[in-house]
Amino acid sequence: MNIAIMGAGSLGTIIGALMAEGGEKVDLIDINESHVNRLNQSGAKLSGFINKTVPVNALTPNQISSTYDLVFLLTKQVFTYESLHQLLPYLHENSIVCTLQNGIPEEYVASIVGGSRTIGGAVGFGATWKGPGESELTTEWETVKKYAFEIGETDGRITSRLSDVKAVLEHVGYCKITSNISGIKWTKLLMNTTFSGMSAALGCTFGEVLSNKEAMTSLAYIADETIKVAHAQGIQLTNMQGKDMEFLELKEGQEVSEKMDFYHEVWSPHRNLKASMLQDLVRKVKTEIDFINGHVSEKGKAFGIPAPYNDLVVKLVSDAENRKTVPVFSDNLPFFESLNEEMKNKPSALVKER
Repeated sequence: MNIAIMGAGSLGTIIGALMAEGGEKVDLIDINESHVNRLNQSGAKLSGFINKTVPVNALTPNQISSTYDLVFLLTKQVFTYESLHQLLPYLHENSIVCTLQNGIPEEYVASIVGGSRTIGGAVGFGATWKGPGESELTTEWETVKKYAFEIGETDGRITSRLSDVKAVLEHVGYCKITSNISGIKWTKLLMNTTFSGMSAALGCTFGEVLSNKEAMTSLAYIADETIKVAHAQGIQLTNMQGKDMEFLELKEGQEVSEKMDFYHEVWSPHRNLKASMLQDLVRKVKTEIDFINGHVSEKGKAFGIPAPYNDLVVKLVSDAENRKTVPVFSDNLPFFESLNEEMKNKPSALVKER
C-alpha cells in the first residue's frame, strides 16, 4: 500500500515516522522545505514521552510523483483546499483520504475528493513541533497505546476498508472503529474547544489551565456550550479515553465543581501540552480558531444556542493573531473572570436560554 501523510507537522511527523518504523511505505509531505530536508537527511527525531530517531521519506507537495492508496490528512484546516487540490492528481478511484484534522472537516473534504473516498478520524494524543526534523510527544505513551485513534465511515457503515486503515494506524497505537464518527468528531471538538481553546487564549499549557480555578470554570462552560450545540443538531457525544463526555454537560441545578474530578482525571496526562493554535501564534501564522471554537459559535447561532465563552475564546485568539502577538495569561484571564461573574449573577436565565 502506498501511503501519504499530508501535513507532516507535529502530529504528522510522529505518525508517519512510526508507520515507517513499522514497515509501511509512507511519504511525509509538508510545505516546510527545511523540515522536509532535515527529515530526509537525519530522520524524524521523536522526543518527549518517546525518544527515538526514525529514517523517513519526506517530500514537499511539488515533489509528489506517485499515486497514493491511503492518505492521512493532517494539514490545518486553513490549508485544506490547497492541500487537497495538490493531492487530487495523485489519487485513484479507490484511494482513501482519512481526515485526522481538528474540527469537523469531513463534509468539506468529501466535497473535494468525493464522499466515497473520505473517511473520518480523530487523534487521541498531542504533540509539539520543536523545529526542522523534530516533534515532541506531549501525551504519556501509555495513553497513546490505548487511545491513539478512532475512525469511521461518514455514513456510519462498518466496512472492510476501515480494518485496512486501522492496521496501518496501529503502528502508532490502538485504533477503534466506530459507527458514530459524527459523535466522535464532536467529542474531539469538545476536547479542542476546551483545553486547546483556553491554552491558546491564555498563552499557556493545559496544566496551567487545570491549576487555575477561574480558567477551569470558564472551560466547563465552554464544554457545556459545545455539548448543547451538538445536541441541537441531534448529535450525542461518545466515550473518549474510557470516559463519557456527555457527563460534562451542565444540567439545571448542577455546579461546575461537580465536573472537576472528571477533567483532572482525563486531562492530567496531557498537562505538558500546548495547543497547536498557541504554537501557531508563537510562529505568527494563521490559527484554526474559526474551525474550533468558531465552529461552535457559528453552529450555536444557527440553532439558537448562546455560546458566549466560545465567542470570547475566538475574540482573544483572533485579536492575538491579528496583532501577531502571544496571549499573556495574566492579561487575558480577567476577561474570563468577568464572564464568570456575569454567569454567577444570572445563572437561571442562562440555563433556561440554553
